[in-house]
Amino acid sequence: MNLAFAMFLSILGLLLGFFTWGKYVARKAGVNPEIPTPAVRINDGVDYVPTKPIVLLGHHYASIAAAGPIVGPTLALIYGFVPVWLWLLLGVIFIGAVHDFSALFVSVRENGRSIAHIARKTLGNVGFAFFLSFAILLIMLVNAAFLQLTAIALTSYYPISKLGLPPDQTLLKTTVINGEVHGKIGGIASTSVIIITLLAPFVGYLLYRKRVKTYIASVLALGIALFSVVIGFKYPITLDPQLWMVIILFYSFFASWIPVWLVLQPRDFTNVHFLYIGLASLVLGIVGSGFAGVRIQAPSFNINYESMEALGFVWPFLFVTIACGAVSGAHSLIATGTTSKQLANEKHAHLIGYGAMLLESLLGLAVAFTILGALDFEHYKELVWPMQGGHLKQGNAPLAFAVSVGKILSTGIGIPISYGTIFGILMLEGFLITTIDTLFRLMRYFFEELWNVLFKKKPAILDSRVFNSILGITLTALLAFTNGYQRIWPIFGSANQLLADLTLVAVTAWFAHKSIKAYFAAIPAGFMILTTITSLLILLKRYIESKNLTLMITDVLLLSLAIGVVFLTFKYFFKLREELTKEKVPEPVK
Repeated sequence: MNLAFAMFLSILGLLLGFFTWGKYVARKAGVNPEIPTPAVRINDGVDYVPTKPIVLLGHHYASIAAAGPIVGPTLALIYGFVPVWLWLLLGVIFIGAVHDFSALFVSVRENGRSIAHIARKTLGNVGFAFFLSFAILLIMLVNAAFLQLTAIALTSYYPISKLGLPPDQTLLKTTVINGEVHGKIGGIASTSVIIITLLAPFVGYLLYRKRVKTYIASVLALGIALFSVVIGFKYPITLDPQLWMVIILFYSFFASWIPVWLVLQPRDFTNVHFLYIGLASLVLGIVGSGFAGVRIQAPSFNINYESMEALGFVWPFLFVTIACGAVSGAHSLIATGTTSKQLANEKHAHLIGYGAMLLESLLGLAVAFTILGALDFEHYKELVWPMQGGHLKQGNAPLAFAVSVGKILSTGIGIPISYGTIFGILMLEGFLITTIDTLFRLMRYFFEELWNVLFKKKPAILDSRVFNSILGITLTALLAFTNGYQRIWPIFGSANQLLADLTLVAVTAWFAHKSIKAYFAAIPAGFMILTTITSLLILLKRYIESKNLTLMITDVLLLSLAIGVVFLTFKYFFKLREELTKEKVPEPVK
């Protein structure tokens, strides 16, 4: 299939989904622009801050996108092109975007409370504690995987000969690896990360204290982003991957408890310019490559022993490997943890909740088209699923993405491969960091809520933002430093999708309580619960056979919590049905 035709067809499908199914879901949910949102009513200047829709869309999109729609499709392409394409397109319209919108809308109606707190109204304190524990475990898995991916991206090297550069080039700082000259492409992104983070408080001050116009702040943010890259070319910072992981953990500690306007929002606002430009560039590169005659270089289906060894059966593992981009439970944590506290008007929920998820799907589709247009299937497997000793081993998915970006931008719009590859690394880094810091902040919220449930008179230290931030970071570090990202990814994907299931169940119960028949949420919930519990059971067998104690324990905890929530949900619906039946039975005439 021609790349341009595949891209046009995908964009058309997403637009139809936004203006038809998305509008239908928003109407059924009961969006009302006249009802003041919690951001307007509370407005405490720390967590509850009414935000301009374009700024909030940028923050929300940057927070949800992360590495998921890049790494997930990159890994899953081992199944072939068609399964990945259909799941990214249909999954997001009917499941993922519905999930994100519903979680955001219900949270806004519940005073900006988290999805776990929303579940408390229907499932009680036990269900509330289950949801909180589940969310904390998921954030640990997400951030452990993303932490490693960030370190890999920021320390990536690539042969300059494959970037189209001569041995005497002066564009990139280089080093020699195994007798071959490699460019320090990750070091450029490292410098950019540091500069954008250091200047974030200045951008936040202008946006939220001086109230400068959004377009002025946007021009400044874009200037900072470009300046950071220029300095990165001149002074790339190269550190050990594990040292980078420690540095990111320290940054996340501070970002998780200081005011949201000081670092988190302005860093995302600056970084999102990379992401928007990157997404637009990818689409243009794909379309341009398509007009140049580039076609998808992969089999339509590759469901065989090779893909089985890499990931497992296409069902359920395709549906959990591609989480972000199709459906992702982590989005409910962001939508109900930070975004709902910043929504200035309910009418923006459709754009930010449903629309941002479609943008993430577009990114996932663009990633798939980029890789399959730039690399032949054998080269793809060499980078992502290399063979060693007759078995597949962990590859470098971030590098495969960056190299593909360089080649597709070169073919499609004439940007040199070297610049395009570096831009790919910058894009990936931007998605990763903006999600890691947001999720650590959410983990702090969830710990604070969990202690309120578990203790009637809790120790004073459990009220401390600093203590709860340190606790979350320590647990995540323990997981990240003991397992590789490709080992964590399947259980992360399963947990992520399972939280999406449970979120859909919780919002369905909320809608039922309001006498709204939310079949648009209930049917996807049933399909995904069956899919994700099956994947966790298969993974548990793997972990027992490989004697991986940390992931085995995590898997058992996830299954136990999920079964507990499902049981409580059925109990609630049966109780609700009995109450409704009693209301319909007329009293006997005396």
